[in-house]
Amino acid sequence: MKTLYLDCQAGISGDMTVAALIDLGVPLEHLQCELAKLALPTDSYTLSANRTERHRITALKFDVDVHDVSAHRHYADIDTMIADSSLTEGVKRSARRIFRRLAEAEAKVHDVELSEVHFHEVGAVDSIVDIVGAAICLDYLSIEKIFASALPLGSGFIETEHGRLPVPAPATAELLAGLPVHGECGPGERVTPTGAAVIAALADGFGLPPAMMIENIGCGAGKKDFPDLPNILRAFIGSRDSVTTVGQLTVMEANIDDSTPEILAYALERLLAEGALDAWFTPIQMKKGRPAVMLSLLCSPVETDKFSRIILEETPTIGIRHYPVSRTALERRIEERDTILGRVRFKVTGFGEKPEYEDCRRIAQERGLPLREVYRRLQTGKPE
Repeated sequence: MKTLYLDCQAGISGDMTVAALIDLGVPLEHLQCELAKLALPTDSYTLSANRTERHRITALKFDVDVHDVSAHRHYADIDTMIADSSLTEGVKRSARRIFRRLAEAEAKVHDVELSEVHFHEVGAVDSIVDIVGAAICLDYLSIEKIFASALPLGSGFIETEHGRLPVPAPATAELLAGLPVHGECGPGERVTPTGAAVIAALADGFGLPPAMMIENIGCGAGKKDFPDLPNILRAFIGSRDSVTTVGQLTVMEANIDDSTPEILAYALERLLAEGALDAWFTPIQMKKGRPAVMLSLLCSPVETDKFSRIILEETPTIGIRHYPVSRTALERRIEERDTILGRVRFKVTGFGEKPEYEDCRRIAQERGLPLREVYRRLQTGKPE
């Protein structure tokens, strides 16, 4: 499985992303040919990619020289332009997803409907090229999974068409909501709206790099040269087998000795419904010899606040502890197939496959069969 890990210690922008991906082996000529499929005048911009240095470290700098500054565009216009192009479906899907995340952030910041979003900086030719270009490069490299490090917030102010804005800019801040960030960097804009949108729309996970065999490393240089660290986005491309180590998960625990089974069962159901990776009870004994249970759940670090609120709402506990853990998990996917018992979803890993319990349960009830008989027929392919 082709995997991309973006090391965003210095930050991320659209041009840094494209530069790092070109440095991984995407020919500039291929990028130019694919971008020509958009309804943008081919003589309205020129692309270039050149080696440069940041803190004496070599990186690739990607530039879009705009000759004819186009009018600002609405989100619907850009979405239609991409949808009506002859780009591959995968490129269209990724590019449209990125622009939609941008539009959703702008709509919330300006309190308007999605259809009313009017792009300024991100509606310019260079931003369209950056976003669609990133999608083209990812498609060329056959990337299947994207992971990224935590993102630096930056500080200070930037000058925009809306005037002087704090860093991160409002749209960028909205895009960063729900993503891991940190303040361990100097002043300046470290993450642009375009860079934040790429990560928010396409990243499958965050934190430490996943276990993979590194095949190549690309370095994309940003426009500025910050004093605290090299302004470079590093892109690691590699392959993974069916086992992967997922970092930066969190275990949350709460001891409960004064609740009913009904309340506890409902709390567990709600936690799982809200997206907990797993949740379970363990019998324990608390002070004064009281029989009790420990409620535990596994989640992403960025979701601890959400699950803390649910636990405190749904149970009488007065305290929750949490700590980081690592997890080794099989890569898996769901496939829906026609079987002798009808349409059934299968969970497929590198070590085998198994029919989904809910589908088997439904079939058992509909046909009046024992559940284990449903499993047997699906596994053997025999109707009786």
